[in-house]
Amino acid sequence: MAQNQTRTAAQEIVEGVGGAGNIESLTHCATRLRFQLHDADKVDQGRIESVPEVMGAVPQAGDRFQVVIGGAVASMYNDILALPSMGAETAKTDAQVKDEIRSKSRGRFSFVDNFFEYLSDSFRPLLGVLLGASLIIAGAAVLDALGYVDFRAADKSSSWVFVDAMWRSVLYFLPLMVAYNAARKLNIDPWLGATVMAAVMTPNFTGLLSGEVPGVTCTLNETLQTQQCVAEVFGLPMQLNDYGGQVFVPLIMVALLAPLYRALQRIFPQNVHMVFVPFFSMLIMIPVTAFLIGPLGVWMGNGLGEGLAWLNGNAPIVFAILIPLLYPFLVPLGLHWPLNALMLVNIQTLGYDFIQGPMGAWNFACFGATAGVLLLSIRHRERDMRQTATGALAAGLFGGISEPSLYGIHLRFRRIYPRMLVGCLVGGLIIGLMGGVNANAFAFTSVLTIPIFSPILTYGIAITAAFLTAMTLVYLSDYRTPEQRREANAARDAIETGNRAATAPVGTEQPAEAHAEERIPAAVGAVGTGTAPATGTEAAATGASLPPSGATSLGAPVAGRVLSLDDVPDPVFSSRALGEGVGIDPTDDRVIAPVAGELITVAGTGHAFGIRSADGIEVLVHVGIDTVKMNGAGFTVEVEAGQMVEAGQLLARVDLDAVREAGFSPITLMTVTNTASLGAVTPQLSEDEVPAGTPVVTVER
Repeated sequence: MAQNQTRTAAQEIVEGVGGAGNIESLTHCATRLRFQLHDADKVDQGRIESVPEVMGAVPQAGDRFQVVIGGAVASMYNDILALPSMGAETAKTDAQVKDEIRSKSRGRFSFVDNFFEYLSDSFRPLLGVLLGASLIIAGAAVLDALGYVDFRAADKSSSWVFVDAMWRSVLYFLPLMVAYNAARKLNIDPWLGATVMAAVMTPNFTGLLSGEVPGVTCTLNETLQTQQCVAEVFGLPMQLNDYGGQVFVPLIMVALLAPLYRALQRIFPQNVHMVFVPFFSMLIMIPVTAFLIGPLGVWMGNGLGEGLAWLNGNAPIVFAILIPLLYPFLVPLGLHWPLNALMLVNIQTLGYDFIQGPMGAWNFACFGATAGVLLLSIRHRERDMRQTATGALAAGLFGGISEPSLYGIHLRFRRIYPRMLVGCLVGGLIIGLMGGVNANAFAFTSVLTIPIFSPILTYGIAITAAFLTAMTLVYLSDYRTPEQRREANAARDAIETGNRAATAPVGTEQPAEAHAEERIPAAVGAVGTGTAPATGTEAAATGASLPPSGATSLGAPVAGRVLSLDDVPDPVFSSRALGEGVGIDPTDDRVIAPVAGELITVAGTGHAFGIRSADGIEVLVHVGIDTVKMNGAGFTVEVEAGQMVEAGQLLARVDLDAVREAGFSPITLMTVTNTASLGAVTPQLSEDEVPAGTPVVTVER
């Protein structure tokens, strides 16, 4: 029920800011949602402020708008992003992210970008079945390594022949799947693309390769030691090939089929498209594929494979280093598919592949960087990043999938890539120096597919070194800049504070050990839980009135002149979005606890403290306005989160001159953040300066 209510609130907020289409970007800090809008005039502020979960709404300069949520801001942020209406605008898929990256890098020759998009979108939908096949191969390879079955034997039992069929179904019929996806990409009938490709993969066509059919002549290629067959079809020579596993052929075929298909649509009336467009497309493209495109595609694939094989054979170190260093830049743009296609060609023609080994160095460097982020997220208690990194690392190590790491983490933090590249370099260098690594089958490079690589020891050393190098460098130097780390830790502290405040029961206070030299003696007796109110003499001396019986008085956290929140130059505080309270223009550098209780928030920058009293009053002390931007300069914190403090205990010292020199107001705010759940919160204003600890707010439950 609570989750449904929150999601309703998220929807109300989105509609209140003008709908998902009006949101250019959305971020959040410790208490506020920060919207960058296309048009701020579309905001319905009253509607937003009527949402129970919203503590206030504050327009900002330009088209920026803030919605104050409080401690639950991170949950509300996630719920907004999870709304269906936000899916098209904010929650991007991997494909959309890739398209955006490509669009930013487009140059004058857009056909180059279109070409690589065509390749990428023809393969990307097949990731799942390719991964499934690779894991079946990995399982069989493990059994082969243990001596349970000879994975490569020609006389395997029918059981293991059937297991082969399970993974070969994907690789052998890959041309059909690629043709289907390529046709969809070019907006023509995908089944037509698959049908044309299937014609040269039927038993009728492949039976010609036996050489036993009249009109077929086969010769032995002495160089490649392969048999080449030519069939005479209607008086024309047709070179025969086994197109199982070939990927260049369907890509070329569909690229020519698409303009033919559209031309036929223009020629024939629409009411006969279903019959004549597929008929003439098949009548033309099947022969063109068999006589021309098929042999051309095989020749291109073999040529590229032989070129890389030459580089691998003549400069193995260069090749082994080049591949892992290229992949981190190819994969985000979807440009790695040509190399993946070559791997399939190598398996088909050579029986092994030499690209996947060096590629494994890149993958494990990628996963190592993610592991470094995971360790840091555990160390810094970053729940969201820990969840992201855990899922990405599992997908990588056990599935060989790098996209969750890339798009979920690495491309968001620019410090990761240089460190990951060092891991790629180390892994590639080891493979090159140790003579290279071959793969016996096409598989995603994960820990489960290690047995298909040979020599397995070389590969194991290389990927381990790549993984550990990247992980260590990321962990030691952090993936955030020092400024980002301070901000992230402050946001984390605020979220943890909100969670504790929402769930912690009201109990008996356990005061911290007193430090006499850190107490403010004046008027402290009037500040606390309401059980020890000030005497009449003390109240008269300080200008404060006696609180009602059973009420709680909050002391001034700093000495200075007390201001109404209306006079505070911060719209969030002056609007009471963070509760009723007071502002104080300080005259002293000491910041003290206004009430006894638990410190549920201590900002890493020293500018903010949250205290929860034993009777459930939640007090925020915020030193200065926008002083979070000082990143802790000028602040000396004397306490830590989770500590019990007494009223008047020193929380921090602040260099007021440094605050002013930095261009910020030193006005210190004290508000009761759960004002709405209390009976009354009454500021006690004074024209005169008051000592720290003087009662300035009375709270009635």
